Amino acid sequence: MAFAAPSLKGRALRYLAQREHSRVELERKLARHAEDSAEASAAEQIAAALDALQADGLLNEARVAESVLAHGAPRFGARRLRQTMQSKGLAPELIAQTLEQARGSELERALELWRRRFGSAPADASERARQMRFLAGRGFEAELIRRVVPPAGAGTDTDASDFAADLE
Repeated sequence: MAFAAPSLKGRALRYLAQREHSRVELERKLARHAEDSAEASAAEQIAAALDALQADGLLNEARVAESVLAHGAPRFGARRLRQTMQSKGLAPELIAQTLEQARGSELERALELWRRRFGSAPADASERARQMRFLAGRGFEAELIRRVVPPAGAGTDTDASDFAADLE
């Protein structure tokens, strides 16, 4: 007994059950499964399925942005979060609005990430550069990184809590 292939709307629902997806992501994923028919082209079929999901409130771009922020903010800076949201095809206004929420806690998030990863002041300039590259790779701004990573040779007994007190 063979089952019929799920409809485009069914496939989209299955994807949305796993995690939030943007419209652009779902269009990309569904394009592999859509076939042109006599009634409508593949793009029209996908658009109709996604319009129905959006009308039902199951497809929501704001929820996608909030999801990216909730999952990525503890590990990434604003640049990386922006890149992730842009790759999902979110509107620039929505991205800016969502990132504005994260800006207030970016210093604390960078400091916490640095503490978890390194925890103590770098011994020399090469170690400091390595720590700074780590935070830059995570999408934090250069000025913020300079504020978070203590100067090289600040002492081996210096820990992140001593340096954090100096930031405030």
